Amino acid sequence: MNSRLAPVLERIDTDLDATLDRLMTFLRIPSISTDPANKADCQAAAEWLAAELTSLGADAEVCATPGHPMVMGKIGSGGPHLLFYGHYDVQPVDPLTLWDHDPFAPFIEERAQGKVIRGRGASDDKGQLMTFVEACRAWIAENGTLPCTITFFFEGEEESGSPSLIPFMKANKDRLAADLALICDTSMVAPGVPSICSQLRGMLKDEFTLTGPTIDLHSGHYGGPALNPLREISKIISTFHDEAGRVTIKDFYDGVHEVPDDILRQWQGCGFDEADYLSGIGMTKAHGEAAYSTLEQQWARPTLEINGLWGGYQGPGTKTVIPAEAHCKITCRLVGDQDPDAIRKNLRAHVESRLPVDAKVTWNQDLDGSPAAVMNTDRAEFEAARQALSDEWDREAVFAGMGGSIPIAGYFTTILGLDSMLVGFADDDDRIHSPNEKYGLKNFHKGIRSWARILDAVSKA
Repeated sequence: MNSRLAPVLERIDTDLDATLDRLMTFLRIPSISTDPANKADCQAAAEWLAAELTSLGADAEVCATPGHPMVMGKIGSGGPHLLFYGHYDVQPVDPLTLWDHDPFAPFIEERAQGKVIRGRGASDDKGQLMTFVEACRAWIAENGTLPCTITFFFEGEEESGSPSLIPFMKANKDRLAADLALICDTSMVAPGVPSICSQLRGMLKDEFTLTGPTIDLHSGHYGGPALNPLREISKIISTFHDEAGRVTIKDFYDGVHEVPDDILRQWQGCGFDEADYLSGIGMTKAHGEAAYSTLEQQWARPTLEINGLWGGYQGPGTKTVIPAEAHCKITCRLVGDQDPDAIRKNLRAHVESRLPVDAKVTWNQDLDGSPAAVMNTDRAEFEAARQALSDEWDREAVFAGMGGSIPIAGYFTTILGLDSMLVGFADDDDRIHSPNEKYGLKNFHKGIRSWARILDAVSKA
C-alpha cells in the first residue's frame, strides 16, 4: 500500500463515529420527492449536501429546477476528472404501520448478522452517496487534496421519475463534462462480494385494450355467440412465450449477446445462492429460459412480462356478464443492443395479427422505452477499480450484471458521451422502497474505504 493511501484508510477507521453522526443527520431529513408536502424537506436536504461539499473545499451550489433542486460541486484540478452521481431523495414510507420505528429517526440496530443502520434512505441512496463523500473527506484531511478532480452531481427527483434531469443535463453539459462517471446506487451480488456493474437491462412499457361488444352483455342471452374479450386476450398472451420460456415476438432476440466466458466464470464463483434466492419468494426452480442459469436469466437475458391483466366484473360475488373490454399491461427488460422501438412495433404486430373477427385493439401511446446499458469494462479504470475492491474485501471482486434499470447511466452516455462505472455496497435484503429499510454498518464502513482505494487506483490507471 502506498504512503498516501494508508493514512486515508486509517482516518476513515478513526473517524467512523463522526461519519455516522453526519449520515444520521442526513437521514433525519424526510426528503420524499414524490410528495408535495415534502418540498421544503427536499430543499433542506439539497442545502445540507451543498454545505457538506463546501466544508470539503468544493465550489458547491444548489441549482434550482422546475422541480426539486440539483446539487453540484467541484474540487481538485489534477489527475483524471471523475463525475460522481447520487440522489438525495427517498421513497415514501407508506404503509407507516409496517415500520417498527419512525422511518426518519435512524439508529444502529444490533443483529446476529452484524450491526445495521435503520431508516428510510439508509441504503437507497443517502448511505451509498455518503460513502463517496466521506472517502473524499478522508483523502483531503490526510493529503490536502484529492488524487483526481471530482465533480459531484446529486439529484432530488430520482424516486419520482426524474422529470428535471434530462433538461438540466442538456443545459449544463459543460459543467458536467468529465472523463468517467461514477454511480453508487447498486448492490453487491452476494453478502461480502464486491461488485462492479457490467450491464443494466433496458425497459420497454406497453399497454393495450381489446374491445369486443359495444357494452357488457348478459351471459345468458349472449354467452356462446358473443366474442369474449377476456378469453381472446388470454389466447393472445399465451402465444408470447414457447414451452422453453423463450419470447416468440418476431426478431425479439436481435441484438442479444451471449455472456463472455470470462464473465460467466466470475458469476459462477461469486457466491450467489440460487436456492436461497428462489426459496425467499416461494419458488423451487427458475421459470425463465430453460437453457440459461438463474443469474443469466436475471442479468443477461431479455424478458417479456405480463404486469397486469383485467376486465369484467371485479366486485364481490358473481355478475354474469361478458365484458366489453379486456386490458393488458406489459413490460420488457432489454439487454445488449435490443432496440425498444423495433420490439414495440413487432409486439404490436404480433397482437394485431391474432385478433379475431369483431375484435379491435387500442394501444397506450404515452409509454416509453429505453435501451440497455453495457459498461465499457475494457477501460483500464475498471480493472483498477476491481483490484482495489478485491484488496479491500479480501476476495475477488466481480463484474456483475443487474436485472434492473438505472436510466442515468444511459443518459451519461447519450447526453454527455461518458462511460459509467457503477459500484454499490447494498445487500439484496436491505428492504429498499419497503418498510424497515436498512444498510449494513460494515457495508457503509468498507464502502468508504473502497472508494478511497478506487480513487487512488483510478488516478493511476
